Amino acid sequence: MSSQIEHFVVSDGYPLSTRHWRPEQSPRGFVVALHGIQSHGGWYEYSCRQMCDAGYDVLFVDRRGSGMNASRRGDAPHGDRLINDVVSVLAEVRRRRDQVDPQIPVVLLAVSWGGKLAAITAARRPELVDALALLYPGLCSRVQPTAMQRARLWLARKLDIRNKRIEIPLNDPALFTAEPRWQEFIRLDPLTLRDVTSGFLLAHQDLTRESLAAASAIHCPTLLMLAGRDRIIDNAATKDWARRLGTREFMLHEYPDAQHTLEFEPHPERFVADLLAWLESVSRRT
Repeated sequence: MSSQIEHFVVSDGYPLSTRHWRPEQSPRGFVVALHGIQSHGGWYEYSCRQMCDAGYDVLFVDRRGSGMNASRRGDAPHGDRLINDVVSVLAEVRRRRDQVDPQIPVVLLAVSWGGKLAAITAARRPELVDALALLYPGLCSRVQPTAMQRARLWLARKLDIRNKRIEIPLNDPALFTAEPRWQEFIRLDPLTLRDVTSGFLLAHQDLTRESLAAASAIHCPTLLMLAGRDRIIDNAATKDWARRLGTREFMLHEYPDAQHTLEFEPHPERFVADLLAWLESVSRRT
């Protein structure tokens, strides 16, 4: 099952590009997916096809300024704008869901940095999210700014400097995967985001603070998947965050030998099978 490229115009007129996998039969549920700081929906075609083949309608949204979205590349006016984009898409997906079957779930799925947006959205707008899947979420990062970088961001906030270009400190593909073919894919991918604006990093700071405080306000069924050899995510801190979740319906899967991007592991079917089993349990619940 291949995806269709679609465009979703949000409230400020920005046309978000999306990849949409539609099942052949009436869907068992709807999945809205968010990517990481550098990636885009094209990195996750295998898992999205598998979810679609299992009967789920999957919409993978490229974040504004990322992936297929060329306008204002690497920029975000503020954190709330990125949250509002997610809210707009979810509201439309729920409208489509209601036309099919109001009883089937709408699941918000996020990988890496997208976990910030997903956690905040689930906390702020619980009526839009029936279940939450966080795959190696970027809530607690091992990669931290230096004292000088923090000082420069403080100055950027004080002086409202928002257009300075800054390289993302994750440009070594080995941070994402140990597989040479996928390292080469990341290295040559023209849609991979290599740098962002100071405005985006200020939004990142705000979103980080809110996402870390969001756990207790998340009450929907939640899945957490962690890669044991992750050099980007602090797994111990992420599990501590998950202990504060407001839901009792929590599931954790850890993959001891995996490196960050589970999609790029030698046997991604293993994590996808666990993801599908969890989606099945959510579908039965509703």
